[in-house]
Amino acid sequence: MTDKEYWDNYWNNYRYDRIPEKVVFEQFIPRLVKGESFIEIGGFPGISAARFYQRGIRDVTILDFYINTDIVRNLEKTNGLPEGVIHCIECDFFAFSPDRKYEVVFSSGFIEHFEDTRDVISRHIDLLSERGQLLVLIPNFLGLNGKFQKWYDRENLLAHNLRSMEIPHLKEIMQSFGLRDISIDYIGKPMIWLEPKPEHRNRRKWVKMLSYAIKLFPVKGKFLSPYIAIYARK
Repeated sequence: MTDKEYWDNYWNNYRYDRIPEKVVFEQFIPRLVKGESFIEIGGFPGISAARFYQRGIRDVTILDFYINTDIVRNLEKTNGLPEGVIHCIECDFFAFSPDRKYEVVFSSGFIEHFEDTRDVISRHIDLLSERGQLLVLIPNFLGLNGKFQKWYDRENLLAHNLRSMEIPHLKEIMQSFGLRDISIDYIGKPMIWLEPKPEHRNRRKWVKMLSYAIKLFPVKGKFLSPYIAIYARK
């Protein structure tokens, strides 16, 4: 549902220099860092890979059909990581022929850009090692945040498959793979956002203020939660 021009414009407006101290999926990290190898699908510029490297996984890889290695190396340097620790695979995920499996397979903001959600998840699972763990994060645009996208950035909304954000649909898909410890739930404090496009510069300020305000009402659910997390293991 997107192309390289879409992502080129996206990353030209996005800041990617610092690894955040807190991540929305923090609750899963203690389990995930027991793995020895990590790959993020759609992982450019490598922020999550760098985060997992900091937490103890020394074999980290990103796969994306848009990768600027200079940006990845600058991310490493800015955050005190050894140069080249983030392995980069630049290719179309649907044409990827892996020569290995990974103990942690991760993606965030990826699967909802494709029409066939089951197929994309299945390709994630194909990368899992015998004791592999899967974590997939999906933005929730079926509540308040989706309304803001529709009002102020319809182009961005149309780049997302909203059906992939329906939890009953995701549960039906995940139950077909024979994995263990499957959990699918909303995560994160209430939050709204607009993508960092030039035309949103002034609007993003008050949207950010509103986002801070609704965090005071930490109600988990379809209307306010910013993300959906899918976890499972072999």
